[in-house]
Amino acid sequence: MKYDKIESSLYIQNRKNFTSHLKKGGLAIFNSNDIFSTSADSTLPFVQHRDILHLSGVDQEESLLVIFPDCHEQKHKEILFLKETSDLIAIWEGEKLTKEKAFETSGIKTVYWLDQFETVLNTLLAECACVYLNSNEHTRANTEAENREDRFIKDFKIKYPNHQIERSAPIMHQIRSIKDPIEIALMKKACDITEKGLRRILSFTKPGVMEYNLEAELMHEFLNNRSRGFAYTPIIASGKSACVLHYIENNKQCKDGDVILMDFGAEYANYASDLTRCIPVNGKFTTRQKEVYNAVLHVKNEATKLLIPGTMLKDYHIQVGALMEEQLVNLGLISLQDIKNADDSWPAYKKYFMHGTSHFIGLDTHDVGLWNLPIKANMAFTVEPGIYIPEENLGIRLEDDVVVQKSGNPLNLMATIPIETQEIEELMNS
Repeated sequence: MKYDKIESSLYIQNRKNFTSHLKKGGLAIFNSNDIFSTSADSTLPFVQHRDILHLSGVDQEESLLVIFPDCHEQKHKEILFLKETSDLIAIWEGEKLTKEKAFETSGIKTVYWLDQFETVLNTLLAECACVYLNSNEHTRANTEAENREDRFIKDFKIKYPNHQIERSAPIMHQIRSIKDPIEIALMKKACDITEKGLRRILSFTKPGVMEYNLEAELMHEFLNNRSRGFAYTPIIASGKSACVLHYIENNKQCKDGDVILMDFGAEYANYASDLTRCIPVNGKFTTRQKEVYNAVLHVKNEATKLLIPGTMLKDYHIQVGALMEEQLVNLGLISLQDIKNADDSWPAYKKYFMHGTSHFIGLDTHDVGLWNLPIKANMAFTVEPGIYIPEENLGIRLEDDVVVQKSGNPLNLMATIPIETQEIEELMNS
């Protein structure tokens, strides 16, 4: 792994948080992700399943975690099952976790090799009252491809048809959305790496540069700072391309007079950052570009203040919509009559700001969290309003990552990253 060692106390506490939600006699099983094949003998780089990672810190394929807090045997209250390592594996694939290293990483004392799993599981199932199985229940999940967890669930239900099944996902959504101080520090590290990337390309950008040149400069900076790379596919969208919300081709030339919308973030230790900044290709915003930019910045700043404990996300987005409508009227893009005549299901501001303002962020860029419960302290969100005007070849979106506090404004993890137009222009022309 490129990242520094993480304290096992994080995972010990995360497991305590999880077990506090289990029913009496509940046993939970979590699987690692697959290594996904592309073709021939080629594979994608391994990315660990976020849930087993959150609970154990084990960042390795072919791993299993069993949690059974009511087990009569103390050593079987928490168990890790790992792929058995060897000198041969070390030569061909590199060092894998030993039992001792797994304990150092996770704080779990009982570690077995995978070939013992079925025997141990049968013993535990004879004692447990119900079994918690895990699946991807993110509201935007694409679950067409079957993964290791899916196969395990399918086989489990065939082998053990009489066992009562419970769902781990609702618990994981709840506990993962509340960030531990160690997690907040890791997210801040990802944001700091992202800041280095932005500062690198501010002085690099000029008319004629290609969007992929900027992407390459960012990747260079990320890798040099112990990041694996982008937390998600980056958007480097100049001119009219900025009005395409998920533009990822990044293959056009940046032209004099255009603005580049850049939505990117470094990952660090599997934690995501998510930044959006807009910069003028020639280092100077026009009066109109600055007007739209400052309107978006105003909405972002005011929206951030609304992220306080007790707020419902649905109500929050309605409030942000009202803030945006005021700015769009001031810009001459919509009228008060447009607002009055709009359908409740598609408010007037949606013509120029058609996406949500905030989403959970953490181990996933669009992290898990429960939208039907009020916001709590130490939840982390993006704040990313935008105005997109295709007829003006202009799209402006500004985005920071923030952590909700018990009182007062959220903690902005990107507070030091340039965002005011004057500072951006000065850095681009220094």
